[in-house]
Amino acid sequence: MGLYTPDAVTPLSDIHSWEQPGDAHPEPLLRDLRRRVGLPGREFVWVGLFEPTKDELDMVTRIFAIPPLQIEDAANPDQRPKFEIDASGHGLAVVKVLDYVESSSDVLTGQISVFVGEGFALTIRYGQTADLRLMRERLEGDADLRALGPVSVLYAVLDRVVDGYLTVTSELTIDVEAMETEIFAQHPSVQSTNSIYRLKRENVEIRRAVQPLVGWAHDAVSEDLEWVPAELRPYFRDIGDHLLRAYDATESMDSLLLAMLMASTSLQDLQQNRDMRKISAWVAIAAVPTAIAAIYGMNFDSMPELQWSFGYPAVLIVMGTACAFLYRAFRKSGWL
Repeated sequence: MGLYTPDAVTPLSDIHSWEQPGDAHPEPLLRDLRRRVGLPGREFVWVGLFEPTKDELDMVTRIFAIPPLQIEDAANPDQRPKFEIDASGHGLAVVKVLDYVESSSDVLTGQISVFVGEGFALTIRYGQTADLRLMRERLEGDADLRALGPVSVLYAVLDRVVDGYLTVTSELTIDVEAMETEIFAQHPSVQSTNSIYRLKRENVEIRRAVQPLVGWAHDAVSEDLEWVPAELRPYFRDIGDHLLRAYDATESMDSLLLAMLMASTSLQDLQQNRDMRKISAWVAIAAVPTAIAAIYGMNFDSMPELQWSFGYPAVLIVMGTACAFLYRAFRKSGWL
């Protein structure tokens, strides 16, 4: 946390806990920072909480006069992404943070809630993916951005988060294309179907993060966000454009994965049908000598061929000829 002004940044040491004996409570420090804000439109306090406790949430609620319902939403790691920002640019934005794990092709999800108020910005994050260090370094190094007030924190967070959406969708697209090649290059297996389903589940994670923000993205692209400073509107338009690109990518992948799942199932069914036809063909070929051998195995005295010296080789020739004819017929029909 720290005090941000157009001229300088007054950072404070990170406070990880004050629940241990001897730890100083940060509430007086935060109240002092709040009092030091000179021009609320240009100077602000930024406080970041990571997986806060109830006492921590109660403290920031008292200091910054945040509505309890908004704090309740921000404290829920499973909260649906949303924007609740009024015409003055004050309110709450909840966004999901996505990260792609190369080794396992998994998509990890975190959450950042950004409160923007008069002279302050408060971020509450859940999950290791929601790291704010790069966003903070960017803000500390850009005086023009800091001069825009606490909305600059919201912009820095959104810019980083939405760029992450594009990175994750690009990586998942590569996995989907590789799976598509694998399915149509060889006979699909149950493992292929499981892999498609897993990719579809990962794509659902992205859709859950992106889809609720599509309406806001359209407003950002058309620059209908009146609370955004004029200097930042082109940048918010860019964020909205990237968000829509990520959404289009997830929709395309979802349709492609569904088609791949159906194709994989159809190819497996086709392979099973081929196997059944081969088995049936060989059973039919084997049935002919089996039937002939069964007839002559009855050993009736009245069977004249039993006394014929050429009876045994003749029966073998009949068996072989019948089997050869059936084999040729099945080969011609594509069963073998």
